[in-house]
Amino acid sequence: MTMNSASDRSTDVLVIGGGNAALCAALMAREAGASVTLLEAAPRPWRGGNSSHTRNLRCMHDGPQDVLVGSYPEEEYWQDLLKVTGGKTNEQLARLTIRESSTCRGWMQQHGVRFQPSLSGTLHVARTNAFFMGGGKALINAYYRSAEALGVHIRYDTPIDRLELQEGRFVAAWSGDQRFVAKSCVLAAGGFESNREWLRQAWGVNEHGEWPADNFLIRGTRYNQGTLLRHLIDDHHADSIGDPTQAHMVAIDARAPLYDGGICTRIDCVSLGVVVNRGARRFYDEGEDFWPKRYAIWGRLVAQQPGQIAWSIIDSKAIGRFMPPVFPGTVAQSLPELAQALGLDETTFMQTLNDYNRACRPGQFDHTVLDDCRTEGLTPAKTHWARPIDKPPFFAYAVRPGVTFTYLGLRTDDSTAVHFEGRPSPNLFVAGEMMAGNVLGQGYTAGVGMSIGTAFGRLAGTRAAAAALGFARPPAGSDLCAAGAPHASA
Repeated sequence: MTMNSASDRSTDVLVIGGGNAALCAALMAREAGASVTLLEAAPRPWRGGNSSHTRNLRCMHDGPQDVLVGSYPEEEYWQDLLKVTGGKTNEQLARLTIRESSTCRGWMQQHGVRFQPSLSGTLHVARTNAFFMGGGKALINAYYRSAEALGVHIRYDTPIDRLELQEGRFVAAWSGDQRFVAKSCVLAAGGFESNREWLRQAWGVNEHGEWPADNFLIRGTRYNQGTLLRHLIDDHHADSIGDPTQAHMVAIDARAPLYDGGICTRIDCVSLGVVVNRGARRFYDEGEDFWPKRYAIWGRLVAQQPGQIAWSIIDSKAIGRFMPPVFPGTVAQSLPELAQALGLDETTFMQTLNDYNRACRPGQFDHTVLDDCRTEGLTPAKTHWARPIDKPPFFAYAVRPGVTFTYLGLRTDDSTAVHFEGRPSPNLFVAGEMMAGNVLGQGYTAGVGMSIGTAFGRLAGTRAAAAALGFARPPAGSDLCAAGAPHASA
């Protein structure tokens, strides 16, 4: 049921947000027998937050499944996450996410989500990631249809700007002069990546006198302003976690729109060539690891370069080995001509490319494994997939930092409760990007954001229903499907 009139009547569970985590929470709370109201800041056509731009879920599995090949056991998933985060993760919450990812797909299918095999050109994820048929928009639409059919009350155009709390207990939420009362509440309203002033404050001024955040593009929704996150931290002194400069930040096409460019603006050829900055010099190992594990570090690397811009350079040998971008790149028949077309210093550019080409050592090129094609005597090295860039025509793609979501969030535990001075709230819970920093202190691996949102959204919805309906523990039949997640008192 969709509502658009003001209401301050009480509901059992109030869910603030409209993306994957919020919808999972709303559906689970409703299935547990609670009345549920979901408040989405965006208008209906833009509902779904960043989840509308997603396309897959990273899944633990012990053997081949309908759309997944091989196996992806818990320990391998954990080691992948440990590697990309550099150890900046809560192992208990990370493993909760991993285990839940192995059992949630049946529930998702019951709510209309359909899966398909990995897409052509999405390297290295056929074993680890289950793709949504129709992408994130189809997933979001399926969840909204299911929520409406179950009687979840949905309000669009309702940004919440403050909460009414009493000693850590949720009482009501406010949108302007509209007051929404509930017995419990789930916060799933996203990060602050669309708040330019907050990004500027977090990143400050660099050594070149630039404000790096001024050149960031936002890959997803413009509605993630971080209003509630800041309100909880500053006004209610909720316990926070994470670095405000850490984020899922990708090197995306510099011509992408400011908001909602989505996944199609990503440039996926980084590991097949070299990346140079405005000074025409390389600055990082392009072959460090497989793209799904490293693509989300490149936005941050570009953010640290002068002007927050760089160029991914490839030759014709790379064509057909990566997902082609939406916009064509700059093309030239020679490297000096390419430097001129990009406005880069030709002498420095040629020195960079010549040094790289000379440093490449012969090997057996294989982009599906960590091969033995590497450089020698070059700084920074290229440790895999290093082949001379020597076959015309040559291509260049200008890239800028594209922020997907920020990692600063609210501290929680396996109960998903918001904490105030170390004490969990009895009826205020958090899920999705607002708490992802508990699992992602830095770095990223493809699909794990949806794993976190699904796991904690479902758990938070169950906990909120238990709190609202007076259960000490979630009622039988309403908890997560056998995820191995420990129960905590509501």
